[in-house]
Amino acid sequence: MPGNTANLQKATAARTAAAAARAENALAAMIREGEQVTFRGLASRAGVSLDFLYRNAGIRGRIERHRTARPARPEPADPGGETASSVVRTLTAQLSDLKRRHREETAVMRQALEQAHGENLLLRRRLAAGGQAEPGE
Repeated sequence: MPGNTANLQKATAARTAAAAARAENALAAMIREGEQVTFRGLASRAGVSLDFLYRNAGIRGRIERHRTARPARPEPADPGGETASSVVRTLTAQLSDLKRRHREETAVMRQALEQAHGENLLLRRRLAAGGQAEPGE
């Protein structure tokens, strides 16, 4: 079956070329329609795998270029003017406060967990050494 290898190689090359053409056409359509260009979106639209897109250097470069150059979105009309921006500032300040409190609480919890792990380790060592752990230690 020496001739079979050449046929398989031709079929593989044809499948790869067809997938590349589908990806190129889908990418051009996404750009033309102003859609956000992502690897997953293009893979879904072109019917190719993510691995194919990542391995194809030409298509990958175009995706990365268009992914960073997102289409400009029109600014929404601001009916409230100053009121809308003050609401945003207030909510941003509240969010910052919540994040700060979360970080502080997480730090306290981590310290308590580290202390509990340390005590657990000491108790295990005492039990392994044959000693009895005294309550309250």
